[in-house]
Amino acid sequence: MVIAVDGPAASGKSTVARRLAAHFGLAFLDTGLLYRAVARRMIDRHLDPGDALAAAGEAEALVPEDVDERRLRGEGVGQGASKVAVVPAVRAALLPFQRRIATSGRGAVLAGRDVGTVICPDATCKLYVTASVAERARRRFEELRGRGEAPIYERVLEELIERDRRDQARSVAPLRIADDALTLDTTRLDADASFAEAVRLVSGQLSGHVDAAGRPQAQPRTD
Repeated sequence: MVIAVDGPAASGKSTVARRLAAHFGLAFLDTGLLYRAVARRMIDRHLDPGDALAAAGEAEALVPEDVDERRLRGEGVGQGASKVAVVPAVRAALLPFQRRIATSGRGAVLAGRDVGTVICPDATCKLYVTASVAERARRRFEELRGRGEAPIYERVLEELIERDRRDQARSVAPLRIADDALTLDTTRLDADASFAEAVRLVSGQLSGHVDAAGRPQAQPRTD
């Protein structure tokens, strides 16, 4: 079973996906961490994340030890990840790794921006998690403050808008909603409510009890 969870930055998709993986007993992969790891390698080596050739080389050289979540947070790495993610050679280098995770064992939950459209187009269930850009900026602002940083909300908002534009406009695997994905808007939901709604949507789709819009489907009578 493969559950694809896509969505823009700070929408809550990774949190929802991680909890779905635990709920259904599946492996979990945040695909965005791979692009962050490539960006981190470039930053550490004083390379420009906008250098496509260098980015492809770092993606080819990526090792599991590079995917250390503790070193892959922060807006600088996030912005770098958004830049390297538009490089076709980078995406091609990382695709086999992601598909191996998805098809191993009992399956997996993958979170990202193109899981349901490119990485696992035949996923068992697809969920698109989103929220208003203002709410996403507020969440990112609070996250950065919680890590002891001193963010400026307006700058965080501006960077999110730019990341959305870059992710949606890239020529290879742009951020978009898969035709058969269910949409979960978390703007007015906290983490627990978002997870509960995600479980309802995924369970309903797996059992055929909800349609593509997340509405309950009429079930045949058994009496």
